[in-house]
Amino acid sequence: MDDYCYFSTRVRIGDWTHIATGCSVAGGPDRTFSVGDFSSLSAGVRIWCTSNDFVNDAIMIGAAPGITGDVSFGDHSGVGANSVVLPRNEIPDGVAIGALSLVPPEFSFEPWTVYAGIPIARVKARNRENVLRQVDEFLKRQGE
Repeated sequence: MDDYCYFSTRVRIGDWTHIATGCSVAGGPDRTFSVGDFSSLSAGVRIWCTSNDFVNDAIMIGAAPGITGDVSFGDHSGVGANSVVLPRNEIPDGVAIGALSLVPPEFSFEPWTVYAGIPIARVKARNRENVLRQVDEFLKRQGE
């Protein structure tokens, strides 16, 4: 985890995972953000486990936020710089999200797929075999 990151929720971080500078993970003590092994959040990524519902709720009157839920990333996942991930998302193994993307609540992901855009859309399949080969080579160099 690099400098200048902010966390206001429970966090679980896997092995060999990198969280770059300036990332924020927010949601309060009742929510959890988790990320698996060999994953990364690039600089400036924002993960929200709690958010106002600007469509359905009055704002700034102390009401409970309308959108709340854990956010989890599987192994071998990655998020590009300055992307935003909203609550109630389960991102499966191998998913990559391009820079400057917006992940709406409860998005339906396919494992080992690349997504990008505002809001995100499928771009193409990710090369699972190549990613896992690189991980195996890395672990051999580490003596694991």
